[in-house]
Amino acid sequence: MSITFILMTSVALSMDAFTVSLSKGMCIKKLDFKLALKIAFSFGLFQALMPLIGWKIGIGFSEYIKSIDHVIALILLCFLGLNMIFSKDDGSKSSKLSNFDIFILAIATSIDALAVGISFSFLNISILPIILCIGIITFILCFLGVLIGNKVGNFLGSFAKFSGGIILILIGFNIFNEHTGFLNYFF
Repeated sequence: MSITFILMTSVALSMDAFTVSLSKGMCIKKLDFKLALKIAFSFGLFQALMPLIGWKIGIGFSEYIKSIDHVIALILLCFLGLNMIFSKDDGSKSSKLSNFDIFILAIATSIDALAVGISFSFLNISILPIILCIGIITFILCFLGVLIGNKVGNFLGSFAKFSGGIILILIGFNIFNEHTGFLNYFF
């Protein structure tokens, strides 16, 4: 497996997490590097662990996981997005993001990496360099996503929380549509 393929796979797998990081960064009142590092580390860790778990699972469950990963991601992201939209708003952005929220978002954005890990089990490859690359690239992109999102959020003001929730819901539907083509019937 070439380094180009590994890098492209790493960037592709990190895009959902990057977008969610942008969304969450928009909702942070005062930029907190510790929180940005926590989000980036959590997302990078899960993006690296899921392909490893998938690789370990191998062929046995690949069709089952592929058939439900998009539904799980849709439900989790819609739940969190709706929670952001309808949560009590005092007109200001919040610095609150619980560890549980970060955990759920990290899982939701890395479920597709589990299926990719299963596909890796069909190849004669060394998994360690791949998961390290996925984790590092996801960490970097998510850290930058929180920083960029915070700047955009400062510009958008109180609209940031609403738009962040909408973005999470759209990511969920995008993941669902990529697997089912459901929305292609309407557009």
